[in-house]
Amino acid sequence: MTLTPGFSVTHKRYVPYSHAHYGGNLVDGAYGLGMFGDVATELCIRTDGDEGLFAGYSSVEFLAPIQAGDVVEATATLTRVGNRSRTVSFEARVVCRADPDRSPSAATVLDPPVLVTRATGTVVVP
Repeated sequence: MTLTPGFSVTHKRYVPYSHAHYGGNLVDGAYGLGMFGDVATELCIRTDGDEGLFAGYSSVEFLAPIQAGDVVEATATLTRVGNRSRTVSFEARVVCRADPDRSPSAATVLDPPVLVTRATGTVVVP
């Protein structure tokens, strides 16, 4: 276990078409926040040996859309260590995107990835 600021954890997830809620195969902004909760849980397990509890966000920015067919990468980075609280910065990026104009199953690796959501939050551990 490490409590060093700068320690980070990253998850990647394919966004299935069943999660699209809006025109253009868009998914809601909460999709990225759900990924942040998952990656924060692993961060707490690795730093404190406990899943921890999410206390809240101090900022959330939705910068670009997430679409069905995307592969999204979410990273949590430990930025501050208190007695029981941890401040965590989050970023979600689309690293691959469906390309249906090429063919129904085509996709493209995005270089560079598209930053879609950024946030800062606090988790509490026992």
